Amino acid sequence: GFLFAEKCPHLPETEFADVTAEMYPLQTKLYYDCDPGYDRKGGAYPGIQCKSEQQGAVWKYGAFKCYDKKELSSMAPMMELELVEKPEREQRSPAPQKQEDLSDFKQKDFCGPPKAIPHASIRLPQQQYYVGQVLHFRCQAGYDKRPPTFGSRMCKEVNGKLIWTPLDMRCTNDS
Repeated sequence: GFLFAEKCPHLPETEFADVTAEMYPLQTKLYYDCDPGYDRKGGAYPGIQCKSEQQGAVWKYGAFKCYDKKELSSMAPMMELELVEKPEREQRSPAPQKQEDLSDFKQKDFCGPPKAIPHASIRLPQQQYYVGQVLHFRCQAGYDKRPPTFGSRMCKEVNGKLIWTPLDMRCTNDS
């Protein structure tokens, strides 16, 4: 078969679900989107990128937050003051125990799932999926009334074609 199409097919939209993956290759850029009714303040940059550091691949975060739109409009007069806001320091978790046996390349060349930001979901760039990529879906708050509320799909090759395995969950806010 022709294997030049190593990229996975377009991912079908899953309504009301946040999507994350286990591993993202270096240089991957992801973007946060604020949930409906929320907005980012003053054009804060919503992107993060997987970068290589001494300790391996890590996400570089900006100072991105989502605010309730009602709050935002009442905050408008204070906007100018906020512009000098320093990005908050990341809380550093204690150094993880060395897991040498975990195949080294995974540690160094792939970032794990990015951190969750309240009222925001991750937008995954289409072009980043590769064979074997596993994506995790979780229903957003308010749409998780009916189990299963999370699931995953994998990009794999079946009879020479790349497909996404089916997802057996639907996010809905009816009880």
